Amino acid sequence: MSVKASSKVYADAASALHGVLKEGMTLMCGGFGACGIPENLIDALHKSGIGNLTVVSNNAGLDGVGLGLLLQTRQIRKMISSYVGENKEFERQYLAGELELEFNPQGTLAERIRAGGAGIYGFYTKVGAGTLVAEGKETRTVDGETYVLEKGLVADVSLVKAWKGDTEGNLIYRKTARNFNPNMATAAQVTVAEVEELVEPGTLDPDGIHTPGIFVQRIIQGARYTKLIEKRTVRKRGEKSNAVVA
Repeated sequence: MSVKASSKVYADAASALHGVLKEGMTLMCGGFGACGIPENLIDALHKSGIGNLTVVSNNAGLDGVGLGLLLQTRQIRKMISSYVGENKEFERQYLAGELELEFNPQGTLAERIRAGGAGIYGFYTKVGAGTLVAEGKETRTVDGETYVLEKGLVADVSLVKAWKGDTEGNLIYRKTARNFNPNMATAAQVTVAEVEELVEPGTLDPDGIHTPGIFVQRIIQGARYTKLIEKRTVRKRGEKSNAVVA
């Protein structure tokens, strides 16, 4: 579908990132596992060669997939993540002391990003109290329970991926892609979005919009999507299902 030109719409991922990337920047990257990752923008970042990055992302992609591409070329200096167990190169670099890592419980990471986008300095949580997660952090005892102060996260640039978007930057996500992308879209100085389908303003149902366009500065329609299945689990032929039929 052809759409009218807009100051937010760019021809491709490389042009959308031009002028916003810089060495040593802090970057947020949406997605959950291999779902809902901004594939085209990550590829363009990989080709740019920009490095020394601090990347906030739930996970670090897979070997050679998503952020795994940036790990292979040593463009990432530090990861602020929750789950990194699917990437052998990540493991190798971390154990060799070549990569910094700030681990977060998954819900804490999501809330730190949401807080950053909402202008909230920090919040207290019981998650991680009394563990390595709390080391070096301020704690407070309330009603006999220990809480850990977690600071909000903000970034120079957020890369997000949505299912549909209009030329004003309004975005709609599908399913798993809603785990981190919406919060990250609010927590950076510049948010660059890629969508599978780009439409005219007024096409999207206002009640269905997850990220208002005010949070998005640049948008592209992705050239292609692999949509890799991280782990395929299927029933063997002839095996009976345990599902209960009502």
